[in-house]
Amino acid sequence: MAQSTLQTSAPAERVEPIEKAIPKTHTPPQSHFTRLIANIEPVLVVITALAIVTSMAFEQLDLPAWTVLSANVISYLAGGYFGVQAGFQSLLHKEINVDLLMVLAAAGAALVDQWHEGAILLFLFSLSNVLQDYAMGRSRKAIQSLLDLRPDTATIRRDDRLVEVPVEELRHGDVVILQPGARIPVDGRVIRGSASVNQASITGESVPVLKQVGDEVFAGTINENGALDVEVTRLSSESTLSRIIQMVENAQANKANTQTALDKFEQYYAMVVIGMTILLIFLPPLLTSVDFNDNFYRAMVVMVVASPCALVISTPASILSAIANGARHGVLFKGGAHLESMALIKVVAFDKTGTITTGKPIVTDIVVLDGLSENELLKLTASAEARSEHPLANAVVKAANERQLSLVEPEIFEAVPGRGIRATIDGKDLLIGSERLFDEGDIVIPDSIRQQQEGFYQNGKTALLVYQQPEHWLGIVAIADTPRPEAKRALEALHHVGIQKIAMLTGDNPQVAAAIAGSTGIDAPYANLMPEDKVTVLNELAAEYGPVAMVGDGVNDAPALATASLGIAMGAAGTDVALETADVVLMSSDLSKIPYAIALSKRARRIVIQNLIFSMSVIVVLVISALLPFVQLPLPLGVVGHEGSTVIVVLNGLRLLAFRPE
Repeated sequence: MAQSTLQTSAPAERVEPIEKAIPKTHTPPQSHFTRLIANIEPVLVVITALAIVTSMAFEQLDLPAWTVLSANVISYLAGGYFGVQAGFQSLLHKEINVDLLMVLAAAGAALVDQWHEGAILLFLFSLSNVLQDYAMGRSRKAIQSLLDLRPDTATIRRDDRLVEVPVEELRHGDVVILQPGARIPVDGRVIRGSASVNQASITGESVPVLKQVGDEVFAGTINENGALDVEVTRLSSESTLSRIIQMVENAQANKANTQTALDKFEQYYAMVVIGMTILLIFLPPLLTSVDFNDNFYRAMVVMVVASPCALVISTPASILSAIANGARHGVLFKGGAHLESMALIKVVAFDKTGTITTGKPIVTDIVVLDGLSENELLKLTASAEARSEHPLANAVVKAANERQLSLVEPEIFEAVPGRGIRATIDGKDLLIGSERLFDEGDIVIPDSIRQQQEGFYQNGKTALLVYQQPEHWLGIVAIADTPRPEAKRALEALHHVGIQKIAMLTGDNPQVAAAIAGSTGIDAPYANLMPEDKVTVLNELAAEYGPVAMVGDGVNDAPALATASLGIAMGAAGTDVALETADVVLMSSDLSKIPYAIALSKRARRIVIQNLIFSMSVIVVLVISALLPFVQLPLPLGVVGHEGSTVIVVLNGLRLLAFRPE
């Protein structure tokens, strides 16, 4: 014991990497050249401004024309550098973007000897892009902050000594030594010690969770007190944190429906703007006596103010901010389309076991019917259920283990989904399950047993009937699964955020379903459902009310999650299937995350609509002002209105980063 204590307190020895590090799931750091290019844009904005001021000063000082022209050219080169690049790239892809429209307008201004106007256009457009990049960077930093949650190294025990190794070199079975206050570097299982672990970064839980031997811990969480020895169960690239980061990155690429529609609209709209500009350049001089230069200038103003810059940026600015906010609170949207879909949900349907309830049922009653003792009946039932993965079976096995009963391996085992099991133990052919198992097998249940069973049902308990073929009723094992403590308040909150109906879909009997529904405030419990029946109920609810969200654990409810308008997997931390199955993933088992996610999506939808209406209104007002014959809208003023609206919609979208439900 003394030797073990001495080793734990010894300083960790640094081991140089031997094998190539396992690549992380996130984007690699930017190169020096990439960072240089990213940082040069603000510099070019400053150069553009200085060149404009210099050109004006040269004119006032009546210096030679070539000096003024030189300053103007510098302002154009600096202000249009990135715009020309972006416009050229769009042309290579046979597309037209806002940058190309701005460059064409500036070039047009130069053609009619309005260099200052064109330079100011490029300056304001470049300045607007810098401000947009800064604002959008706020959203991206909120997401990229996830990358900072995992430490770079870990202290492990190898060959009776402590060594410090890069996290990428950890192997399955390595034992990581964690001191109080340390951030956990990898997913693993506690094999020694106990401590409170802050899991807010992964699950969004505000209260630390006690971790003891056998419990799972996640990379990126914090060991607040106590020393822990953690056995590595997932490599760095496989950890829950890595998968979360990958999902959020994929979500950014998975555009919202509104954004996809706007991207398509932008191409046609830009072509319309160019066509309208060409008509404005040539038609009025041909039909009227208007001055060509004045008319050309007006056409350039129209091209600028009609550009859909604010319109195009309005949706991604809001969606990205909402996704970042959700990720920080343990809610992962697998794309903007799912964020938008959640705002339209009218009905939320829940699975019962493990979703509305804790998913940790316990045996509450054992009724002996044929001369066996309680322990004998429990041993027989637990031996038969030991191969089943159903939560009720786990409860029976746990109760037998607590009584230290030795279980027997069944000779034959067959699970009957939604009904129970068939098993042969010590030559006894057993049927264990609900009354449906016996009704379908044409086995008559005595009235006395049905009455006892009904009594358990009315108290919200599930009753397993134990029967030995051909005609021996051995007993009843009653099991209760309690609702989650926050269930009632969370379901009330769902109504507050606009959900019209809350349903519960369960394979349990109607009495148990009604008892759970009554204690939690569920509007419509649906009982005795097989997996295919849940799909039918979801379709019926969708036909009556509209879009339906299904909440389950992402494993047993896969058909229902796939059928619903929106699938929500709850309590998915560390669960591979749950992370892959649903459209929205709640990392913790906290039901209050669902009304929060719905409120966030509704707020995001409102802000997107606000941005669309505002940006369209600005375009309409500016275009009308530019076209009125008795008004000459200056190009710089048009640019201020155009770019100002762009910055405003981005800032409006950024408000979602600070969203907190009431």
